[in-house]
Amino acid sequence: MMRTLLVRGLLAGLLGGVVAAVFAYVVGQPLMDAAIEVEEAAAHGHDHGDPLVGRGVQSTFGLLVAHAAYGVAIGGLFSLLFALAYGRFGAWSPRAYAAVLATGAFLAVSLVPFLAYPANPPGVGEASSVNARTAAYFGLLAISVVAAGIALYVATRLTGRWGGFNTGIALTAGYLAVVTVSGVLLPGFDEADGFPAELLWDFRVAALGNLVVFWVVLGVAFGALAQRSLPAHASASAQATGLRQAGAS
Repeated sequence: MMRTLLVRGLLAGLLGGVVAAVFAYVVGQPLMDAAIEVEEAAAHGHDHGDPLVGRGVQSTFGLLVAHAAYGVAIGGLFSLLFALAYGRFGAWSPRAYAAVLATGAFLAVSLVPFLAYPANPPGVGEASSVNARTAAYFGLLAISVVAAGIALYVATRLTGRWGGFNTGIALTAGYLAVVTVSGVLLPGFDEADGFPAELLWDFRVAALGNLVVFWVVLGVAFGALAQRSLPAHASASAQATGLRQAGAS
């Protein structure tokens, strides 16, 4: 059963990546092209040479491959997370578990780091600060994921004693406190001087929309596939025990 769920996760992640790639091409690519025009105009026509990979390939095949690879990797990890969590918080349906886990993963993996370090289009940011900004982004991402993982583990221990609502409120507050303090302590970068504010806003909204599309498709698709994979007549706790035994073997 664990192998079946893993395959389902890979397929759901692939679908999410492909749909997100289509969204990025339709919604984000025109904004990317506009940002490149601004960057080239600011360079006063200086020729930096032809790129190793042409823009046509980057914006089509490259975009699809990158999103598909990301989707497959995240989908596989998501299936493992589902197997660990399923049945531990009540007799919810596989669809409900997938929806809750996808929402939580979106917040921890995508939204929190994005709010602190939103995506920048070409022409925004100094070359000297790229490495520092990247390190800060992945640092906050790691903190967010670890804090969410600890909260999920503690929830499995406290839900029976505190109840789902009280446990959820307490752990959510703790998680938000950790990532908020971390975001304040990590360095900030404000390097959008001279770049059109409306274009920057539209680009970042499109980038966030791309993340939302991916996680929605992943959660819905995996939930539907898992619903078909898990026996309808078995209880959630019994199924969860079987999944954990399969994973341990």
